[in-house]
This record gives sequence, structure tokens and C-alpha cells, in this order.
Amino acid sequence: MDIAAAQVAARDALEELVRLPSVSADPAADLRQSAAATADLFHAAGMPDVEIIDSIPGGQPAVLASYPAAPGRPTVLLYAHHDVQPAGDLREWTSPPFTPEERQGRLYGRGVADNKAGIAAHLAAVLAHRGAMPVGVTVLVEGEEEITSPTLGALLDKYHDRLAADLIVLADSENLELGTPAFTTSLRGTAACIVELRMLETAVHSGVFGGAAPDALTALCRLLATLHDDRGDVAVAGLLAAEAPRFDYPEQTFRAEAGLLEGVELTGSGNVAGRLWARPAATVLAIDATPVSRASNVLAAGARAKVGLRVAPGDDAGRAAAALAEHLDRHAPWGGRVTVEITDIAQPHHVDTSGWQFDVARRAYGEAYGRGVVQVGSGGSIPFVAEFTSAFPTAAVLITSAGADNHSRPHGIDESIDIGEFERACLAEALLIEKLAERGPGSPVRT
Repeated sequence: MDIAAAQVAARDALEELVRLPSVSADPAADLRQSAAATADLFHAAGMPDVEIIDSIPGGQPAVLASYPAAPGRPTVLLYAHHDVQPAGDLREWTSPPFTPEERQGRLYGRGVADNKAGIAAHLAAVLAHRGAMPVGVTVLVEGEEEITSPTLGALLDKYHDRLAADLIVLADSENLELGTPAFTTSLRGTAACIVELRMLETAVHSGVFGGAAPDALTALCRLLATLHDDRGDVAVAGLLAAEAPRFDYPEQTFRAEAGLLEGVELTGSGNVAGRLWARPAATVLAIDATPVSRASNVLAAGARAKVGLRVAPGDDAGRAAAALAEHLDRHAPWGGRVTVEITDIAQPHHVDTSGWQFDVARRAYGEAYGRGVVQVGSGGSIPFVAEFTSAFPTAAVLITSAGADNHSRPHGIDESIDIGEFERACLAEALLIEKLAERGPGSPVRT
């Protein structure tokens, strides 16, 4: 196993992929270009069967590469996605987002952490065993994760037999600290909506009518304020919370990673890990309002906002979305007319880490990092996890990092990965493939 050469080649491939602005939310983006580049990488790495999938109606191009298992040997499915988030305000980036740049041991660029490092880590694992893969390896790189993977279910259904595996590695999470491998065992779900509040037939003069007629923007602010109690806990009735984890997430560490300004208090109650991983969270994501530069003295007739809800493990995202809609309708101030449109739903998830697949994974990642694996939760949501567990209920699902950590800023300005962490992730995946072939007699295998 030549992991050193594989790590170098994977780093080069990662930089090549970051240069491609594969923004799935942008209708003008050419995602076939990034899919083709991904396919070329795995073909050159020796995968005998590589295909670009563009036959799913309405879907973005995906890449499927496979190396069949020998009789009696298990198969591992390695997942990543080649699409990325928009770059945002280019003026805020220290270096151009689609020009990878190394600074102080970190590699910067849009998508470098989320999730092109995942593609590159999978590539390194394949390259390390080039020509002599000890187990079956399937690689799936989709192109629409950043727009909630709307056609992934159809893809998994159509290619079900080719994607079946004993272990599915989803390399799209983060390690909490450098040098410590983490397996993510719980994810919050999402339930987002657009709420519109109307108070008047049309905008009217704030001097002539203000003081008796309510304006919609003030009313909307009052409505949105009801989402939390005075401590900052979510005040939407009927939402569930999971058991608080015993993981020690120091407040000072969290404050530094979140970039809280001095004197700003944390919201909510309970320990930090519990607030992030086990309890719901509500966020006002956006408000449609007149910009200050164009303000005039009128009462707004209507106003709207997008509200995002993170749903705790054990709750149901659809039921939580209905509870959010009911809350907004019930708390409309001054008799305002409320309309709620549910826009996004993704289920929370809990991972069972028992079983031989996780025993092998813990050994591989522990050896690669030189310390034991920790099990953590995530406050974020990965909608495709539920798709995989539904399609392959007997497979073990490993959610881990391909080099991202809590300083990586996925979706944010100056997204980055630690290069040493990326190299350890490459080694861990290569060792995982090697150790999957070392299981003793009588261990279960896929048939």
C-alpha cells in the first residue's frame, strides 16, 4: 500500500476540483464539467467501471465507479458530492474562492471541505490499493447535495444493485478537534418555511395612519420574537428533545469556534453539546424588507421571512414543520393574516455503531490518527443520510470527516481544511479498505 504517493496525488486532485465552480444552486453552472473531472480521476486511478449518471430526470450529473468484490469479500460504498455552495461576497474572501491557496498549513477554497476533500480522500484510498483492491469498492459522487439532493432517492432506486454494500462511508462531516477522529452518530433534521404576514391592503402614509394602523414589518418582528423564550430556548409547542450527550464541549472552545463577540451570551439552556446536538433550534434566515437606502415614510402592507428549524434526533421533521406553522399562525399580532409555506424537510438521524463494520472502522481510524475514535453529534443536517439508510437498511453507515474540522467554515467565507487532517483521513480510508479484508472466518458478508 503506497499511501504517501496516494496522498500527494489526492492533494493535487483536490486542488483541481476546487478550481471548478460547481455551484448546484446556480442554473448557469456547468456541473457536468466537475462530474467529468471526477470520473477521469477515478478512471485514471484504476477503477474498472466508471460512469457519469445523467439519466435521472431533473437531476445533476453524478459519478459511479466500482471495483467488484471477490467471492466472500465485503463491499464498501464511498460517498461524496462534487457540488458546492455559492461563494457569497467575493470581497470578503482572503483569496479567490475558486483558486486553492495554502496558508499556514490549511488549504483554502470553496468546496475544499464541503465536500471535495471527500472525493479526494476516496481517491487516495483507491490509489493506495491500485491494481489490488482487497475488497469491493464502490464510489458514488453526486452533484446536488447542496440543494438537498432532490433526486438522490431516484438514483439509489435505479442503481440499487450496483450500490449495495456492507458499509457506507459518508465523508461529509467534521472532527471536533485536530488529530482526533470522530464518528458522527446523530444529526438534527430540518424544517424550513416562508412566513408572510399581511396587515393592510396597500402601503399607506406613516404620519397620516401610523399609531392606529399596524405596519407589517413591525408585526413580523413581534411574531418572529415569539419563536424563543427569554433564555433563548425554542418556544414552539410540541417539539421534542433528545437525551443530552455526556460529551464535554467546553464553552470557551465553542465561543472561539463560533466567533462570538466578547460579552455576547449563549442562548438556550443545558450543556453546550446538548443545545447543539439534542435540542431543536430556530433561526430567522432572511427577511424581505425595504433596504434602508430606499426607506420612505410608509406603513408596510405585508412582510415575509424565512424561518429555519433544526429538529432534534427522535423527532419527526414533518410533524415539527406542522408545529412551526401552527405556532406562527396562532401568534400573529393584531389579527394579521398569516400564510406559511413549508419549503424544506429533512429527517433527523441516529446511527447505531454496533456491529463488525464499526469495529473495523474504529481500528482503522484509530491507527491512522494515533488515538481512539470519539462519537459525537452534529447540529447540522445531512438529508441524504436518511435516503441511504432507507435504501440499504442492513448496511452500516459511517459518517466521518475527510479533513474538515470546526475551523473549516463550510458554506462560509474562507472555507478551508487542515492539510495534516486531510492526509490522516486519506490514510484512515486506505486502512479501512485493508482491514475490511482481514475479517476472520464466520464474519457476516454481503450476498
